[in-house]
Amino acid sequence: MGTIDESHGSPLPLAAQRQRHLPASAALSWLGVGWRDLWLSPLPSLIYGFVVFLVSLAIVWGLFRLELDYILFPALAGFMVVGPLLAIGLYQKSRDIEQGRSVSLARMIFVKAASGGQVWFTGAILCLLMLVWMRAAVIIYALFFGLRPFPGLHDVATMLVTTPTGWAMLLVGTAAGGLFAAFSFAISSFAVPMLLDERVDAFTAMGTSISLVWNNLPVMLAWGAIVLALFLLSLATGMLGLIVVFPLLGHATWHSYRAIR
Repeated sequence: MGTIDESHGSPLPLAAQRQRHLPASAALSWLGVGWRDLWLSPLPSLIYGFVVFLVSLAIVWGLFRLELDYILFPALAGFMVVGPLLAIGLYQKSRDIEQGRSVSLARMIFVKAASGGQVWFTGAILCLLMLVWMRAAVIIYALFFGLRPFPGLHDVATMLVTTPTGWAMLLVGTAAGGLFAAFSFAISSFAVPMLLDERVDAFTAMGTSISLVWNNLPVMLAWGAIVLALFLLSLATGMLGLIVVFPLLGHATWHSYRAIR
């Protein structure tokens, strides 16, 4: 049901109903509460982060082993697309803390979402989006460099920043990647927590997520910048930082959902 405008007795427009008027600084408070949740019964969260770290290492190793290192950068970017789904167990822990329940790793692993299988359908959509982005990245490379073999990670940076073609590809690739990132951020920021917490279908959750992000843009831009900065910090540590950063962002994302939903 829509919110009623008491002065006129009519429902407020949907956009107005979903404007929370939160300042950009609210994103920092989400991070702070996420940090608190991380260190309340920290072992399950840290184990969760360690498993994500191991899986990430295995994927990177597999890409090199299979000589698919040319999709490494798109794959790392795609990690942020599926990250909200991977963090569902962390949302469960924050939800349990909120409801005064005991925290357990088993409850974080064997999550029972209120929406049932809809959460996994959303996950399939996010994985498909990641695969589309990875394929788009390969096509962009081919459009600018033709069938030239990938020079390897040691030489690709030089090729990109010392040639006009490289700069052009960087600009186009960054623009395309930005569009994919913005879309995936909008559909997933609140969709997975909502599917855990409420009995809704996947498309309703994703559509609501887009609406909530759009109508609370200042704080969501700040939150997106924080997520990106911490993810890049994790990459700079050889992904070791994911052990702490991933649980921190997962718990904080739950509180962003609770603040805006």
